[in-house]
Amino acid sequence: MADTALSVPRRSPLAGAADRLAATTRASGGTIRLAELPFLAQVNVRLDPKGAAADAVGLALGLSLPVEPNTVVLSGELTVLWLGPDEWLVVGPPDTQRDLEQRIRAAAGDEHVAVTDVSAQRTTLLVSGARARDLLAHGCALDLHPRAFGAGRCAQTMLARAQVVLVARDEPGAGFWVLVRSSFAGYLTDWLLDAAAEYVRSD
Repeated sequence: MADTALSVPRRSPLAGAADRLAATTRASGGTIRLAELPFLAQVNVRLDPKGAAADAVGLALGLSLPVEPNTVVLSGELTVLWLGPDEWLVVGPPDTQRDLEQRIRAAAGDEHVAVTDVSAQRTTLLVSGARARDLLAHGCALDLHPRAFGAGRCAQTMLARAQVVLVARDEPGAGFWVLVRSSFAGYLTDWLLDAAAEYVRSD
C-alpha cells in the first residue's frame, strides 16, 4: 500500500516571531539586529580532555577541542563551545547532526565518549548591531564589556531568567549567539523585543 502520509513542513520555535524580529531590526536603523538561526546542528560531547579520544575527535572535526574555560574554537562551518572540563557543544549547519555524531563516534573508536544530539533541544537567536551588548546587559549579570567577554568567548548563564548559552562571535560585527531551550524561546524573544524598544526610532 502506498504511503499517503503528507509531509509536514518543519517549523522552527520562533517561526511566528520572524516578522516582529525583522521589524525591530528595521526600526532600529541597524543599531540592533535580531533574528533566529533555526535548526543548527548541536551535538554534545563528553570525554577525557587528556585522553586519546580528544585528539582523535579534534582531528576528525578539523580543530582542537578548546580546553580553556568559556572559549570557542572555529573551523570552517563548525563552532565548538567549551561547556565544562570534559564537555563541549559542537554546532554546525542545519541537518548535519547525524554526520557529526558518526564522525565523532568513529574517531573515538573504543575510547569512552558520550555523544548526544541536542539539536531539537534549543534554537539560536542572533543578537548583533552597535547596541547588542547594551541590550543583553539589561538582562544578564555577566560583564559583557569586550575586555571581559570579547570575541571567541562563551558562557552558560541566565538572560532575563532564561538559561542560555551565550556566544560572542569571532567575525567582525557578528554579534552574539543566544542558544536557548525551545520551550523558553518565545518568552526570551518577547523580552528582547521589549528591551530593544528603546533603540527603535519613533519617526
